[in-house]
Amino acid sequence: MHQNEKVINKKTVDNLILYRKSIDYLKSVEFFKAVKSFRNSLIKRLRTMKICNFAHRNINSRKMEQIIPIASDHGGFEMKQFLIEKLEEAGYKVKDYGTHSNESVDYPDMIHPLASAIEKGEYPLGIILCGSGNGAQMTANHHHHVRAALCWNVELAKLARQHNDANILALPGRFIPNELAWEMVQAFLHTDFEGGRHTRRVEKIEPVENHDDE
Repeated sequence: MHQNEKVINKKTVDNLILYRKSIDYLKSVEFFKAVKSFRNSLIKRLRTMKICNFAHRNINSRKMEQIIPIASDHGGFEMKQFLIEKLEEAGYKVKDYGTHSNESVDYPDMIHPLASAIEKGEYPLGIILCGSGNGAQMTANHHHHVRAALCWNVELAKLARQHNDANILALPGRFIPNELAWEMVQAFLHTDFEGGRHTRRVEKIEPVENHDDE
């Protein structure tokens, strides 16, 4: 037998042995355990991806369904229109309680209806504006379960939600730029109430007569 034939025969034998071992492994318990483990891992990963995709769609869906009520007097009209456009671009639906022009009006006429809707639970959060924000805030806070916070920067808007569970953001239409107002609105809408020790304090905000009756 030539040397080359010996080499070929040895390779053939080695390949046959390797093939036989492969066949034995495919029939073995270890192989089925490995396949089962891989299958379970793949299913788990696919489920995780599906849940993540569903959660992402669900968040977007809730955002699209959320209606943001907004109201202002003539002093906050221009900013209100700007914010309505921004909210709609971001996917929100908007309920505009007026006013609908720059003509002079009395802010309580617009603020009371919005605050009343918040009080009744028709909307979770709202936005109100007037020239300084003070009159709008004072009007809204005459309603039970309404906590309107007058804010001048993003940090205050976040804290109003985190610590005070504010459900209405009051903005000074004549004293801050539109872009800052939009940043504040986003912070207000995207920040949750922290609860904990703040819950006890928020519960004590209700009118004094309620506590006297206890």
